[in-house]
Amino acid sequence: MHRHEDEDSSLTRLPELAQPLLQFDLAAEIEHLRRQESWQRGTGRSSRTLVKQPDFRIVLVAMKAATEIKEHRAEGRISIQTIVGHVRLKLPQQTVEVPAGHLLALDRCVTHDVEAVEESVFLLTICWPEDTA
Repeated sequence: MHRHEDEDSSLTRLPELAQPLLQFDLAAEIEHLRRQESWQRGTGRSSRTLVKQPDFRIVLVAMKAATEIKEHRAEGRISIQTIVGHVRLKLPQQTVEVPAGHLLALDRCVTHDVEAVEESVFLLTICWPEDTA
């Protein structure tokens, strides 16, 4: 990851995640996730916040095959872009497949489960409205 410094970066407890310009080598970030204890022996999933602004966040998530993130919801709109593998979202009224190379956008407050159909990595983007950030 390349961080480009700026004086106004103290927006979060991790100001390096809120720089005006951030660049990432996703292959290297994925390898880092696969070395984490949570991936090796723990939950079968690992995540790393790449960007953290008050109203915007990007998280890289790796999940082993057949692992789940149980029902939850986000106060902001989200997108899920699968980079590796295949994830499935279980929504209240339907199930949606999101294989590698696909992007899903989901409105605020929609409950969902995430299941890794196979070993998977995806980018989760969350955007909060101004009044809830």
